[in-house]
Amino acid sequence: MNRVFVTGLGLITSIGNSVGAVLHSLRHCRTGIELFEPFQVPSIPVKMAGTVKGFTFPSTDVEDWTYPGPDRLRREQLRPMTPNALFAFCAMKQAITDAGLDDSQVSHPRTSLMTASGGSMWLTYENYKVMLERGVMAANPMGVVNGIPGSLYINLGSLFKIKGGALGFSSACASSAHAAGHAMDLIRLGRHDRVFVVGAEDCNLFSSVPFCSIRALSVQTDPERFPCAFDKKRDGFIATGGAAVLVLESERVAQARGATPYAELIGWGQSSDGFNVVAPEPHGEGLARCMKLALDDAGLAPGTIDYLNAHATGTSVGDLAEARAIATVFPEGERPRVSSTKSLTGHGLSLAGAMELAFTVLALREKFTPVSAHVTELDPDCAMIPVVTAPIDEAPTIAMSNSSGFGGSNVSLIARRV
Repeated sequence: MNRVFVTGLGLITSIGNSVGAVLHSLRHCRTGIELFEPFQVPSIPVKMAGTVKGFTFPSTDVEDWTYPGPDRLRREQLRPMTPNALFAFCAMKQAITDAGLDDSQVSHPRTSLMTASGGSMWLTYENYKVMLERGVMAANPMGVVNGIPGSLYINLGSLFKIKGGALGFSSACASSAHAAGHAMDLIRLGRHDRVFVVGAEDCNLFSSVPFCSIRALSVQTDPERFPCAFDKKRDGFIATGGAAVLVLESERVAQARGATPYAELIGWGQSSDGFNVVAPEPHGEGLARCMKLALDDAGLAPGTIDYLNAHATGTSVGDLAEARAIATVFPEGERPRVSSTKSLTGHGLSLAGAMELAFTVLALREKFTPVSAHVTELDPDCAMIPVVTAPIDEAPTIAMSNSSGFGGSNVSLIARRV
């Protein structure tokens, strides 16, 4: 099968709106989480979010939206968009430049687009509100596009004139990791030469507070202490938005144009817990199977993985299930160093898999191990895995990134330094 390389990254995140800014935040353990003004009311128990700086969406009128960068979109291009699609547009422009691609390589019959987003609940609500209060004919005609999860691939496919496949994935918080895995397979099998993998989510009240009802969100107010995956004091996750774009290319195409890759993607696995619509299987049995499948796909023994970017969101049951899964797959003495970068960024939902795969390949190329922030007292039940709680002077060569979603959907991706 064809080898697969990551040749470009684009990042719009709570910890920075460029690869350089994100790298600085990861190296220096700088959080992107802060008190979020829309949450500062008694009816909302959660108070913090991983905010995306430099973008504002004060109303549904796209003329009011502001965003950074020199690339400006016309009103007719913005009208079908969602906040997450605008994040993704900016990240994709970065990734194209980072990879050194020209227009003919982006808009090519063998270049594909795979996206993941939960859609924009905010715009869906506003569109239906107008329809119900003022009548169907008063509603935004572009509400058909910007009110569905597929709005991400629809907008990006049009804006960048994608001619290969363009589709969206929906497996909750595993969505963009699934997109990356299936993109790998398309290239391995020779169906496409290049695939843009995109994860993006809104960052607002509508994308975050619904998780309050299942008691999944942290209710703390100190971003220098929370969220804190694997820590004894953890009380839930903090939501974030933004976008991550990875350019995946076959070895032949990357070499032919002289690309300098971040890393090689060498294996992936997927599984389902078959347990519960929300909660993970308590012993991590499904995720353990997923990691084993990824190792088998890559042809690796467990002891060859030296860093694992955990899904760990900061929930009590989720972190424990993942720790148990890691301990099951990796024998004692051969367990990789583990960290959750969500403790800095917040949990990106459908964005998480792509964002954390980007962080993982960045760590491989730049030769550093990301820290699991805010751990002051490691949960004794998670102590069987080596959680990285402070900067260390060791770099990974082969790394795994885990993602899990509602319904027990799991994905593990493996990357190798080049």
